[in-house]
Amino acid sequence: MRLFGSVRRTSIELARPLTDADATAQSMPDASPAKWHLAHTTWFFEAMLLQRHVPGYRVFDAHYGYLFNSYYDAVGQRHPRPQRGLLTRPRLQEVYAYRHHVDAALALMMESELPADVLDLIELGCHHEQQHQELFLTDILHLFAQNPLRPAYRAVHPAAWPRAESVDTAFQSFEGGLVDVGHGGGGFAFDSEGPRHRRVIEPFSLATKPVTNRQWLAFMEDGGYRNPLLWLADGWAKAQAEDWSHPLYWEARVGAYWSMTLGGLAPLELDAPVVHVSLFEADAFARWAGARLPTEFEWEVAARDVRIRGNLGAARHWRPQRASDKEPGLQQLYGDVWEWTSSAFAAYPRFTPAEGAVGEYNGKFMSGQFVLRGGSCVTPGGHIRPSYRNFFPPDARWQFSGLRLAKDI
Repeated sequence: MRLFGSVRRTSIELARPLTDADATAQSMPDASPAKWHLAHTTWFFEAMLLQRHVPGYRVFDAHYGYLFNSYYDAVGQRHPRPQRGLLTRPRLQEVYAYRHHVDAALALMMESELPADVLDLIELGCHHEQQHQELFLTDILHLFAQNPLRPAYRAVHPAAWPRAESVDTAFQSFEGGLVDVGHGGGGFAFDSEGPRHRRVIEPFSLATKPVTNRQWLAFMEDGGYRNPLLWLADGWAKAQAEDWSHPLYWEARVGAYWSMTLGGLAPLELDAPVVHVSLFEADAFARWAGARLPTEFEWEVAARDVRIRGNLGAARHWRPQRASDKEPGLQQLYGDVWEWTSSAFAAYPRFTPAEGAVGEYNGKFMSGQFVLRGGSCVTPGGHIRPSYRNFFPPDARWQFSGLRLAKDI
């Protein structure tokens, strides 16, 4: 049987014992309780693999298909997303029993010789679970941020790099031209990363580092959130309607800002990348700075020769870290924060969704979303590559999302 390299099915790691209260309570329609993530990633293997490819497989609980389906209309009806936090049952112990049931069936299944399409589904399921390992943490952060006690999920490692010596933005130039973009084969990729094709890119420059909290404070102090000339119309309307005046999770204290992290409420690290900003905020900042957001193709061209390393989930910081002025070239392309691009999430030329229910994985969301590149401080280390296209609505703020500036040459 073919192996999947470093990707393997694992249980989502917990920093401490999870309780039913942690696993259930939730107030944000875009986020999900921890218990739901545990059950949904299990359901994916049961619904997409075991029920379809293992004759006589015994479904663990007939109700779970309704409770833990996320958005697969072809599979059947589902529990409304905004109400996931109201699911006090099944209990956490029952969800763990569900995972053990499905794991045992998968292990038995993989003892047999399997066709290529089934192996591809197993591999997709592993990467799907890695996505939810990240969402598990972003959603717990949101949940804990609603608690007036501002609890910590776990102790996080302190900043690893020396204090930045300058707030100036340095840029690296790129020639542009006719370039190949998209996944080129060899290893796993989601369907939306291909087919590989050519794009014409004009000469451009890209900031060597992401925008920092210190720079963002200057934007705020200069009235960035009060100047409609900096904002896209939908962004300005959203900012006014929700009274945005700083990134999500920031709190004003005497003489300083603090931010909510997975380690609890902490003083704002001024020289770390700004995080929890929307596409609308990122675009407004770029305009204020006399720059723009890069396209996803510019970002990919700049990143294609940069080794994948950085403050990813495996580093266990679980918080954006400061860069060093001593390293040349582009820094922090991978890890710390997902970087907004100006590119809408759309199909590449010759893109065709997969047949069956898994065709709903990405293709159905190619409307009203924008692409982010790079990975964050809670992204699993083996999960990303230069062609990876993350995507969210332009007003999303609860993800570990930041920005890097670009300019025309």
